[in-house]
Amino acid sequence: MTQKELEKYLWGAATQLRGTIDAGDYKQYIFPLLFFKRICDVYDEEFENALAESDGDMEYAAFAEHHHFQLPEGAHWKEVRETTVNVGVALQDAMRAIEKANPDTLYGIFGDASWTNKNRLSDETLINLIEHYSQHKLSLSNIPDDKLGNAYEYLIKEFADDSGHTAAEFYTNRTVVTLMTKIMDPQPGESVYDPTCGSGGLLLNCALHLKEEGREYRTLKLYGQEINLITSAIARMNMFMHGIEEFSIVRGDTLANPAFLHNDELKKFNVILANPPYSIKAWDRKAFESDPYGRNQWGTPPQSCADYAFEQHIHQSMDELNGRCVQLWPHGILFRDNEKGMRKKMIESDTIDCVIALGENLFYNSSMESVLLIRRTNKEASKKGKILFINAFEEVKDEKTISYLLDHHIEKIFQAYKNYVDVDGFARVIDVDEVMNNDGSLLVTKYVKSTRIKDNDVLAFEDAYSEWNNSSTNLKSNMNQLFKSLG
Repeated sequence: MTQKELEKYLWGAATQLRGTIDAGDYKQYIFPLLFFKRICDVYDEEFENALAESDGDMEYAAFAEHHHFQLPEGAHWKEVRETTVNVGVALQDAMRAIEKANPDTLYGIFGDASWTNKNRLSDETLINLIEHYSQHKLSLSNIPDDKLGNAYEYLIKEFADDSGHTAAEFYTNRTVVTLMTKIMDPQPGESVYDPTCGSGGLLLNCALHLKEEGREYRTLKLYGQEINLITSAIARMNMFMHGIEEFSIVRGDTLANPAFLHNDELKKFNVILANPPYSIKAWDRKAFESDPYGRNQWGTPPQSCADYAFEQHIHQSMDELNGRCVQLWPHGILFRDNEKGMRKKMIESDTIDCVIALGENLFYNSSMESVLLIRRTNKEASKKGKILFINAFEEVKDEKTISYLLDHHIEKIFQAYKNYVDVDGFARVIDVDEVMNNDGSLLVTKYVKSTRIKDNDVLAFEDAYSEWNNSSTNLKSNMNQLFKSLG
């Protein structure tokens, strides 16, 4: 199959679910089913190769060392395919048996989809899905890792497009991911971490970046944490589908229970890439006030917005010698008044390397503008005490629902970052002292004027916003005092 034929074949299964379940739920059924088929087809291929190598020795062909994963008896795709009644039970039992037989690599990887709920997925629907995927062998010789991996990424994007409001949970705009990876420039043997990894695209792209350059990518150490069960499982499947086997992706709440520790402290990483959930309100602020890992050194963020909790977690996770990080945020993190104290301390740490303002519609299901915040623990001597601001708002290709960066956009932004010099109307190198004199504002248009806002309007807009924000804070405080008095 060509790449397009493969993508059409894989997406064809999802179309059979239309009208049966919500589009946002497709992924929790299609991805595990696809991975189950891949495991079984690769096992059969490995068995046949070992059989040929041993002149037909069945026992030799079944040895564990000849297989990526173990397939226990009764858990093969062919055996589930023969089932015509209670198909969901057979599928669920097979998946659980495979997880149990491969506890170090596949535990929990098939997620917790309700395969046995016939009101949701009838036997007929499941049989049709199984028959659809049974049309082609997903063996390594028929569909190599890179081809299947690309098709898997295609599915992730299609599910994001189809599900709309749930997309941001597990998908980051891939063209922005490419830019982030180029800027971080991961090297063979380095550790790469994403504290809110979604489907693992940021981590995976670092390995693929090295692979495309013909450099050793297998020595890259990939670490990720994701709070959502099915999304974390998708991230692990994503790695395997791309032929990446050395990684650690853990399900859990990064702020409440960080997964990666060393000597009772946060583990340190060379490279950190993240697109954290923005402005979340449901987090344990009280526990963060006395964080045992020292992640509150700049202060405790407000309950209504945990952005600087994630930023401080990342700060504490960077390697002291060559740690570097890039985060995709909405613009609010650059200038919000109620986070000014924490932002100033971050600026004073002289770890901010560059701030890049990107265009609209790069977040799924949102027209808001985004920004890349790039920091380093050990900046080059020529960059110390300085911050590069890049206004790349115009460097974007607009589409109806989602925008993206073209290759020449990525290259222009990357070269401006790499050169670290003033570019008229596009980039400026600013002293940290000047930023502090501007009340710690990192708003890019304060330093590189935007073509969409008249010069004289920039400060007026910021002043108006600040005044509105302060009046809202005062109103809330006065109302709380009134309620206390009434109480």
